[in-house]
Amino acid sequence: MRPSTSLPHMGQKEAEAYGERMIASALRTLETEGGGIAALSASLRDHLGRSFSAAGTLIQTAKGRLIVSGMGKSGHVARKIAATFASTGTPAFFVHPSEASHGDLGMITPDDVVLALSWSGETAELKNLIDYSKRFGIALIAVTAQADSTLGKAADVALVLPQAREACPHNLAPTTSALMQLAIGDALAIALLESRGFSERDFHILHPGGRLGAMLKFVRDVMRTGEAVPLCRSGRLMAEAIVEMSAKGVGCVGIVDQRQQLIGIITDGDVRRHMKPGLTESSVDDVMTRSPRQCRPDQLVSEVIETLNSAKITAMFVVEGARPIGVVHLHDLLRVGVT
Repeated sequence: MRPSTSLPHMGQKEAEAYGERMIASALRTLETEGGGIAALSASLRDHLGRSFSAAGTLIQTAKGRLIVSGMGKSGHVARKIAATFASTGTPAFFVHPSEASHGDLGMITPDDVVLALSWSGETAELKNLIDYSKRFGIALIAVTAQADSTLGKAADVALVLPQAREACPHNLAPTTSALMQLAIGDALAIALLESRGFSERDFHILHPGGRLGAMLKFVRDVMRTGEAVPLCRSGRLMAEAIVEMSAKGVGCVGIVDQRQQLIGIITDGDVRRHMKPGLTESSVDDVMTRSPRQCRPDQLVSEVIETLNSAKITAMFVVEGARPIGVVHLHDLLRVGVT
């Protein structure tokens, strides 16, 4: 029985009309916010670009950390910006402007850079933070829409964002403005990431947990080794290869030559395709696929997953100097939470 889509005290037609109005509202919000991002992009190609480069240089050359601050919705955005910087190689943390006035200013050193967010540039709670920055010669970067505001004029570098209408129908609730602040913060963090050459391996150091941490593990961390690796010598009978494949439970067996170098692979699919009387008496060389896909122990798990998916296979041998030292299976990746 199909469940009713009617809301309480609404008939079916009223509920459908209500749903259409909700979708129309959502589309208006996205279009309005998209317009803000488009305006920000255009501004970056013009005068904002120079300030953006100057801000990036201040942050990159600082001996200390990046201190991000803001009040209200700007404060919530500032927290996220600080987290993005910290996770992409720029030491950063959030300081609440009100708490700063009650002792947390001691967290900030002359070697740091302050990134302060205020759409109006007149947030009263930022006054003590601004004064402290000027008193001790701490570089101050402003993110504001008002160049001639208190914050804008006090800043060493002002990232003056273009005016944009809020998605709120009353043009009051911070929506488009908050998204633009977040976007300029992300743009700064990624620009610095790229200029530093921050790599996937660097990500691994800072993101050891969760699915991202699992994706950034190395193959050597998840591969099966030793007796768990299914191998069979070239020239042996298929009967031996099938026994080895069944015993190790990987769904394949690697074929090695006299120098123990990997020269081929036989999968359970190969066995099915060659199933005929006398198969077990056949040579593994007649059944194996030569030059199988392989990976290195120092490769990232994310790279192996991409290969497995693109080749539509479930296992791959790990080689070092052409010799198989391990095997990685899709089930192993599921176990560590990668897929």
